[in-house]
Amino acid sequence: MGRERLTFDGWIAAVGTDSGTRVVVGHWPRSPFGPFSDVMLERADGRRTLIAPTTRTAEYISGVYHFDEVRTDPVSVRIREKAWNVTAGPLELRFLVGRQGILGLALRAVPRPLARRPLWAAVTDGPARLITGVRTRGSSRPGCRQWYAAGGLWPITTARASFDGTDLGALARVDPPVRFGFASAPASPALVRVLSTVERAAP
Repeated sequence: MGRERLTFDGWIAAVGTDSGTRVVVGHWPRSPFGPFSDVMLERADGRRTLIAPTTRTAEYISGVYHFDEVRTDPVSVRIREKAWNVTAGPLELRFLVGRQGILGLALRAVPRPLARRPLWAAVTDGPARLITGVRTRGSSRPGCRQWYAAGGLWPITTARASFDGTDLGALARVDPPVRFGFASAPASPALVRVLSTVERAAP
């Protein structure tokens, strides 16, 4: 059986809230499915939900990561300077990003061709776990291999979110870590420029 390798080029934002709900937004201007965005939520009780814009993207993402509920709803991401506005079915999220620190600037200096290579993910996995608590390579399901390359890191300074009209509270740490796959998000709310590669058996 052949192997399928797909690369997603975009952004991942992760925030926690005072209510205990943690939200991870994937915004992919360049992907094998065309431009799209998706949202993963984990509630305080541990229930994990995926919101994806199409059946095709929902099936693919849920085949790579783990969820208790999968929803197909329109997902909109609007960016204006440092402000991000995300609407995904019942979720409304607005957040602001701050200036990059030394780590973010260092990540921007990595050449993109190098960042695409699994060897680079292997080299950076140890330092990434030590500095941010995030793994850059691993597997969420049998027969599936993933690696990430970050190209920038911005702190999220403020955020407000609601779900089904209920306010989720002010910005908080992404704690406890989300449990969608092998890699969590940084505990400190952050926006990451990322190149994500997934390799698995071809359908």
